[in-house]
Amino acid sequence: MIIDIAYDEYRISSMMNSKTGQLARRISLRQLQVFEAVARLLSYTRAAEEMYLSQPTVSMQIKKLESDIGLPLIEHIGKKVSLTEAGTAFYLVSRDILGTLARFEMLIDDQKGLRTGHLRIAVVTTANYFAPRLLGKFCQAYPGIKVSLEVTNREHILDRMTHNMDDLYLIGKPPETSELEFQPYLSNPMVVVAPADHKFANRKAISLSDIAGENFILRERGSGTRIALEQKFADAGLELKVGMELGNNESIKQGINGGLGIAVLSLHTLTSGDMNELTVLDVQGFPISWQWYVGHPRGKRLSIIARTFIDFMYEEGPSLLPENVLD
Repeated sequence: MIIDIAYDEYRISSMMNSKTGQLARRISLRQLQVFEAVARLLSYTRAAEEMYLSQPTVSMQIKKLESDIGLPLIEHIGKKVSLTEAGTAFYLVSRDILGTLARFEMLIDDQKGLRTGHLRIAVVTTANYFAPRLLGKFCQAYPGIKVSLEVTNREHILDRMTHNMDDLYLIGKPPETSELEFQPYLSNPMVVVAPADHKFANRKAISLSDIAGENFILRERGSGTRIALEQKFADAGLELKVGMELGNNESIKQGINGGLGIAVLSLHTLTSGDMNELTVLDVQGFPISWQWYVGHPRGKRLSIIARTFIDFMYEEGPSLLPENVLD
């Protein structure tokens, strides 16, 4: 590990001392981070959201970078963003440099132990109902640790994992790939949710075919809850009637309450307050047994902070789940 970092530092040092040294001194770390995000996501808007910047700020950083380099890095054809030849080459350079800095930061964190350091976590939106409390307790136990939490959908989680942007990831359905490593964490049952006055509200053992005619409010394609529901209907040979797609669970609950349809949600997203207006239908085959998984890229060397947090997750996580509204 130290040899690898030393070699990387040598390469960067050589670059700094070569003809490109002047260029390296003009380019800021912030510009590298902004460009890497735009190049990876191929979107100024998504890059701005990920970095908590305004889109004009992102555009300004890219223009300044292109001016310093003297070549265009990004092309705009209509609304499509793509990399030029120079942009593709610089993307590899930016990932190399940022990766080296991340590995060096991990080495420093290990040498400092648990006194100080940085932990980066990315979780799917359903986990947002308990993850902040878990991180809060962790920060109380280790006040010197700075924590960054990214809450996003499954597609973006997988993209962040592919690019090794965080220390750990919490996801509902792991992809089938040998490049990522997961271990089961907590139970995450999926239930059918409807308005409290729904015609099936008081019925027992509702068949899946009975609700097949209902309009379903779904998350975006690729989300864990949508995958679970689509698989359930496909296994039964039934067609899923999509009434609307919404981007988060709170909006879906509002849509259900507004009479736009029914939905399948994680049981942990429901609060006692929700149950004044919503109900969980007793549908055969539900709840769907689902789990959260904690993972990272296979072969990734976890820092002492990340390893400690995994142990903390298993010790404290179950007690921090929201109250089961069905109990």
